Amino acid sequence: MKENIIVTKSFDFVIQVVETYKILVKDKKEFVLSKQFLESGTSIGANVSEAVNAPSKVDFKYKLTIALKECNETEYWIKLMYKTEYLEKQKALQLGEKCIELNKILRKIIKTCNERIINAKKIIS
Repeated sequence: MKENIIVTKSFDFVIQVVETYKILVKDKKEFVLSKQFLESGTSIGANVSEAVNAPSKVDFKYKLTIALKECNETEYWIKLMYKTEYLEKQKALQLGEKCIELNKILRKIIKTCNERIINAKKIIS
């Protein structure tokens, strides 16, 4: 079976989110921002997983759109935790780069879905 790059990359990112969350709670005693980060970060992978198993192309695109929104929110929490000194620069950069990479992949997939929907409508017309 062929590897699905967005599934693999989003799952790997979620693992990093969970590991970072555990450090923030245990070592930094940060419970509010880290919880928001955990929720939005893990939601990316959950929505990608749901998209892969979506019953329709419309649902597929919808779930990826939610994953993209969660990705944008996660990037916000990473920046905020860095600026408030809960995340060290290296960790913030690492997480931020992964988040940006996921964002680009999700945007590309959604763009392709939109193009296919437009082309399908042209064929039907």
